[in-house]
Amino acid sequence: MTVQEIIKKLNLTVLSGHNLLEKEVTGAYCSDLLSDVMGNAREGNLWITLQVHKNIIAVASLKDLAAIILVKGLRPDAETLKLSETENIIVLSTSKPAFIIAGQLYELIEK
Repeated sequence: MTVQEIIKKLNLTVLSGHNLLEKEVTGAYCSDLLSDVMGNAREGNLWITLQVHKNIIAVASLKDLAAIILVKGLRPDAETLKLSETENIIVLSTSKPAFIIAGQLYELIEK
């Protein structure tokens, strides 16, 4: 399944990486602790978090994640979004809490 397909099915908002939405998704990882994501997320995962600072871009790039999904309507500042474009990282947003979006992703990916 691609990031674009997930965006459509879950009504996510694209904040950056509009030209990268055909990336394949291998799973999802939900954590707000950067060291946990670095140690446990896998290449191609969607990362669900409430963190919005620029360090999330570095972690997503390091782990070659498919995209970052920000929950509860959170949005990063312009500098972070600019960095995400430079690093080719897709940043998405949803008004849903992490628990709900994680469950919906599980249903989509595991089918």
